[in-house]
Amino acid sequence: MSTKLFVGNLSFNTTENDLQDAFAAHGTVVETNLMMDRMSGRPRGFAFVTMGSPEEAQKAIEAMNGKQLDGRALTVNIARPREERAGGGGGGPRREFRGGGGGRGGGGGGRDRY
Repeated sequence: MSTKLFVGNLSFNTTENDLQDAFAAHGTVVETNLMMDRMSGRPRGFAFVTMGSPEEAQKAIEAMNGKQLDGRALTVNIARPREERAGGGGGGPRREFRGGGGGRGGGGGGRDRY
């Protein structure tokens, strides 16, 4: 059974291959997944590394947490399951927005002003 690790505080220069090489010294690396920003295409500074077994994952945490990689001290721990998030811009009931600026005289919001 494989175990997924969260790896944070990554340098923007770190690649998936760098992670693969660094973690392979501590066990079988099943997968590396460097998270990228959708808009800019740049790395977001964290990744997930899946190790072959819980024992290998624990060895990797002990060896890599706080270790320097590309000039940054890594944060390595067991990845938590992704929390459910409401889809589309903040969740909650959708409201129709009129005008802007809020409060008095902000955007008009459909009023006639003379």
